This record gives sequence, structure tokens and C-alpha cells, in this order.
Amino acid sequence: MPLFPALSCPTVQLSNALEIPILGLGTSHNGGYSHDAVVYALTECGIRHLDTAKRYGCEEKLSEAIKESGLLRRDLWLTNKLWPGDYGYKAAKKACLDSCTAMGVEYFDLYLMHWPESLKVGSSNREIRAETWRALEDLYKEGVCHAIGVSNFLVRHLEQLNEDCNVVPHVNQVEYHPFQQPNRLMEYCQKDGIVFEGYSPLAKGQVLSDPVVQQIAKKHRRTAAQICIRWSIQNGVVTIPKSIKKNRIQENCQVSNETFFFFQPFKCLCTEERYWLDVPGIM
Repeated sequence: MPLFPALSCPTVQLSNALEIPILGLGTSHNGGYSHDAVVYALTECGIRHLDTAKRYGCEEKLSEAIKESGLLRRDLWLTNKLWPGDYGYKAAKKACLDSCTAMGVEYFDLYLMHWPESLKVGSSNREIRAETWRALEDLYKEGVCHAIGVSNFLVRHLEQLNEDCNVVPHVNQVEYHPFQQPNRLMEYCQKDGIVFEGYSPLAKGQVLSDPVVQQIAKKHRRTAAQICIRWSIQNGVVTIPKSIKKNRIQENCQVSNETFFFFQPFKCLCTEERYWLDVPGIM
């Protein structure tokens, strides 16, 4: 099968110097899973960054899609997440290795604690987080995880982790879109060298009907989805929209094209588009 060249999009450097593609494809147990859509994203759209989790129940299916794509492991960025039911030192290490086996890989580029709260009983959430994070630190040292991070952590969770452990998370993955912008959390992550990654850039579809977003999309002759994904990327946020429809995936990937507005992905918005930040309700 002929392979489409890798998507031409910026990368963001982690504190350990690894480069994560700023645009990826998210997966989820909500809305189902499409094997054909993932293969299409990899072979026809040039996607090289896939985000999943044990909780989503599609690790084996992703493994099959990757094999069918013909891509080499080294050409992909794979992120997986540890479910709170597997928190604790021994359980976390076992769950990570089991996920590697399920996906047919020897390592993950990024491995995240999925939530700050634990499902374990008998210890405080803080104690369980610290114990679990030490397992991720060891997986990182052993090379099973090339980078480690957290998901849905607030400032207080990051502060506690910083006090209790040795390795600062490389990434914090949080819901991020025009209607939800946790600025204080983003500032904290930036200060600590934690890359901010955003999921649900379309607010589960809610932004698509917003009149301001539609107005901007009409002006630029783009879709509302493209406007929001591009906005997220240009704020320097690693962005992982998800879709099981081929046309939507192709549409989303077009936001990295240099002809899309302008190409200054690590600035909020250029002067021409500054009004976006000044519209009530967006910020």
C-alpha cells in the first residue's frame, strides 16, 4: 500500500527534548471505533500521532490498524493512558506492560495517568498518585515509556506530585477549547516545563453551532471545526481531535497546511486575526 507522506505540522519539544506532533488523532470508547478511519488517517492523511487509553477498549484494534498501514513503529507517536483502577506501583507497571502487549509494541512514546482520583481504597488519593507516579518514573527509566505525564490534573495535583516525586510530568492532557480555557493551569504548566495537551477541541460538537465560530469560519471559507482546531494549535496546545469519519479526519488535518490563514503556530493569533481574542464569550 502506498503511504502518504507524514503530515507537515509543527512539533512541540518536551522537557526531555523529545518532539511530539502538535496535531494527532484521538480515540475513544464513546462513539465507537472505526478501523478503516484510523488506517485512512495514517495512510492517506499522514497522521503520525495516535492517542488512546486502556479504558477505551481499542488497543488491539489499533494494533491491527497500525500493522495494516505498513508504518514502522519508529515513525509513529503513540500515547496511552493508565486507568485509575490500575493505580498503585505493581498494578501500574503490569498495566503498562499489558497495554504494550495488546498494541504489539515494546514502548509508548507517552504514558499518562488518566485521572488524579484513584479507585483504590485504604490510602489517600495523594498517596496513591505518588505511588503510581513512582511506577511511571521507573517505566521511564527502563525505556518502556519514552515520556510520562498526567491527564486531567489541576494545579494542586501537580504541586503535590512535584513535592512527592522526582520526575516532573512531561505532559498534562486536559479538555481545551474556546469555551474552556484553564489559563491558570496553562500558566503553571508553562512555568514548570510541562507541555499542555488539549482534548475535545470541538467541545463535543458544541462549538460547531456557535455563531461567533461560524462567522469566523465563513470569513475564511473554512469549517467551524477547522477554525477551532487551528485556534488550539496556534495557542501552542498539542491538539487531538477524534473522529471515525474519513472526511472529517481529512478536514481536520488540513489545518496544518501553510496556506491555512498564516503559519505562526506558537503565537496566539496574528494581528489580522486579533479580533478573535476580543470577541466576548470566546475568551
